[in-house]
Order: sequence, then C-alpha cells, then structure tokens
Amino acid sequence: MTKIVAIGEAMVELAPAGGPDMYRAGFAGDTLNTAWYLRKLMPKADQIAYFTAVGHDAMSGKLLAFIDAAGLVTKYIDRRDDSTVGLYMISLTNGERSFSYWRGQSAARRMLESDTALRAALQGADVAYLSGITLAILPDPDRARLLDVLHDFRSNGGKVVFDPNLRPRLWPDTKTMTNAVMQAASLTDIVLPSFEDEAAWFNDPAPEATANRYRNAGVDIVVVKNGPDQMLVAATDQSFTVAPTRITDVVDTTAAGDSFNAGFLASYLGNGNLEQACVAGAGIAGQVIRQIGALVDVQTELVTDR
Repeated sequence: MTKIVAIGEAMVELAPAGGPDMYRAGFAGDTLNTAWYLRKLMPKADQIAYFTAVGHDAMSGKLLAFIDAAGLVTKYIDRRDDSTVGLYMISLTNGERSFSYWRGQSAARRMLESDTALRAALQGADVAYLSGITLAILPDPDRARLLDVLHDFRSNGGKVVFDPNLRPRLWPDTKTMTNAVMQAASLTDIVLPSFEDEAAWFNDPAPEATANRYRNAGVDIVVVKNGPDQMLVAATDQSFTVAPTRITDVVDTTAAGDSFNAGFLASYLGNGNLEQACVAGAGIAGQVIRQIGALVDVQTELVTDR
C-alpha cells in the first residue's frame, strides 16, 4: 500500500456554467485537484490523504463532505472557529483561464501554527505532495515549520514531490517567492514545474535552464511541463523530451498541470518508468482541458501498470 499526503488549500470554485454571468459552485485547489485525480487513478488499497484546515461553517462542512466522498482521507483536516474557506472564480477567454480570489479568511493559512498534526499525518507516509501555493499562503514562521517537517520526513525515507506553481500575487515580492521556492526545492525529490511560469519569474531562457537550476539544488527528478510543447525530463541517470498529443478542442485549461501531476505520479509510483509517466500525465491533462472546471470525469486506462 502506498500512502500519499497532499498539503495545501481547498477552496470554493465558481466555474462558468453555460451562459453569461452564470456560474456553478464546486470545490478545488491545486493540491486538492492532484489528490482528487490521484484517488481516481491509483488502486483502492492506496491511501490518499489531504492535509489542510477549514472552518466550522456550513460551506466548510460541505467541502469536508466533498473531500470525504471523493475517497480521500480527511482525519488530518483541522476545523477552526476563527476562519472559513477561500473562494475563487474562473473567467475564460478562448479556453484560457484567469482567476479572481477571495481568500483572506482562509483557514488553510493557519494550518501550520503547530507542526503536530502534520507530523502525525506523515507518519507512515511514502510521499508528501505540496505546491508553491502551499508555501505562499503560510506566514513566514509557519512556512519554516512546514519545511522543517519535510526535512525530517525526507530524512526518515519519505519522498517529497513539489509543483512550484508560481503565483506572484500571493507573495510580497518576486525575490521572496523565488527564494522560498528554491528553499523548498532543496528538500524535494521530484519537482514538476511549468516552463511558462519559470521563464516569467526565474528568467529561464529554455526548459533546460529550469531543469538545471532544480537539479543543481539537489532534486533527483525534474519534469518541466511546457503546455502543448515538448516537456523535458532531467534525472540523475537520464535526460529526454516527451511530446504530448496536441489537443485542438481546448475548453478550459484549469487544473491542466494539477491533473498532469496526478497522472504522472500514479504511473511513476507504479512502474518507475519516467517516459510512461509523462505520457500518462499528458493523457489525463488532455482529457481535463476538454471540459470546464478543475475536477472532471476522466478515463483512467492510461494509468494501468500498477
């Protein structure tokens, strides 16, 4: 049995619903999206847990029920009286999405005021999964506490998987963001960056520069996602590119990277083949971007060698 703990922020999602100014309410969040798809893609015997904090209000209760109904382990989710869940709204233009956020009172911002609960969640886990948004929403002392826990987890044999998911609006300035991301990367076994973001905020001229920067930080495996273009894989013993199948009927790119990460991890944890894992990740993401919203139905046949 494999145990994965995803750490981050779950939010209310308002997605376009077929008419002008019409929206459908759901739940999403980058690490939750990956956990949700992992649960669909991995064997039932495997355990996918979500670590976050929510409120005691009705919407927080609905979110908790949603996570539980998805088959994710919820016992590590803290419920707080002083906050609730954040909300974001998707706007679409020709399939490309932009977001508006309301997250000032998000309970997830307070999930690492103590490290006791996270250490308990990671007990016996094989993989800890987090993103740059996980880092960004935490106050500085809590972010340092998270990194300490991940250091200890990795020292005891656990694997850390990290999507930098660079979102500068969540940070006081670019330097703080890039420094924090690289600090987290130095504690990571697998990094799954998106080249578009890395080029914008690290000034990387090519995917090779992104891969080299993370490899030089001590990361074992780097998969540089590149939208519809070739992704680059750089590992200790190999480096190669994989061209995803081009999708011509894109509807909504929300959760493209998150679902890729799930397909990649589900495949790689099963058979250890990086190329097959990239193909599986691209296949899942290709299904997701043909539909509206972060969490949609997918066919799981691409991830079969488990």
